[in-house]
Amino acid sequence: MQPRNMSMSGVVDLAAVKAAGEARQKAEEARAQRAASADQGDEAPGGADRLVIDVDEAGFESEILQRSAEVPVVIDFWAEWCEPCKQLGPVLEKLAHEYAGRFVLAKVDVDQNQALFQQFGVQGIPAVFAVIAGQALPLFQGAAPEQQIRQVLDQLVEAARQQFGIEGAPVAPGAEQEAPQAAPEPPADPALAAAHSALDAGDLGGAVQAYKNVLSGDPGNVEARLGLAQAELLGRVQGLDAGQVRTDAADRPDDVAAQLRAADLDLVGGHVEDAFGRLVDTVRRTVGDDREKVRLRLLELFEVIGGEDPRVVAARGALARVLF
Repeated sequence: MQPRNMSMSGVVDLAAVKAAGEARQKAEEARAQRAASADQGDEAPGGADRLVIDVDEAGFESEILQRSAEVPVVIDFWAEWCEPCKQLGPVLEKLAHEYAGRFVLAKVDVDQNQALFQQFGVQGIPAVFAVIAGQALPLFQGAAPEQQIRQVLDQLVEAARQQFGIEGAPVAPGAEQEAPQAAPEPPADPALAAAHSALDAGDLGGAVQAYKNVLSGDPGNVEARLGLAQAELLGRVQGLDAGQVRTDAADRPDDVAAQLRAADLDLVGGHVEDAFGRLVDTVRRTVGDDREKVRLRLLELFEVIGGEDPRVVAARGALARVLF
């Protein structure tokens, strides 16, 4: 579903939101192309939209790095001759289907992909790693009991959600084995339409409340989350003196409130990388409640631009390096 452009063009420059819409449009076009390829029987090996995929060195960037900006990717390093691998593999595949899209399992045959094996510094197999927002972390090595694996996966999924705002899209049981089909356009939601109307009319307070009403009944509504992030952003920058905000931010680099205001202005002015870089640097310099406040604001700005945008992917990686 495409995001709505923020209105009130007389108040702010909407270049950043336009860029977000273009990025999401490209992502939707890519999904449509994959669906068309699947219908014609020429889907890429491993199934780009499946929960369990076989990955080689050529597909590492698209299947693991890029996808890790949208969903945690668990990598199973294995080999045909490895008996513990044969014990662990089916357990991981079972859990991938059971978790239904909260993570994706990527299987890497180390005999065929020595470069990946060495890149991750794997000491022995089976070895299981995770990639979140482009950042790799080891999970465990050896054929662990299923209950312990569940605990590790639960911690991984929660860390991805809490630290980076990354949540995999739910998949109905068995759906990943079916050829993708174009979904019919859902009926218009009156509550969501009212929220959009308030935003378009410049009633920011009304729009914020309306989007929150939608989310109270449907917490996973992506369009409502985007609309809320846009309305709150516009509300924060309304009436600000841009010159004074930037002077305050330059004079007081450790003032969290000043940096948050400057980042908001950067974003609505189209300076997306500047906004993200400012907040990542502020996270680096802060601790405790201040750090958490800045991290959450950064996740809100990610919502405005869109998770598929390469600038968001890069910023998530930078945030991960600061936090870990």
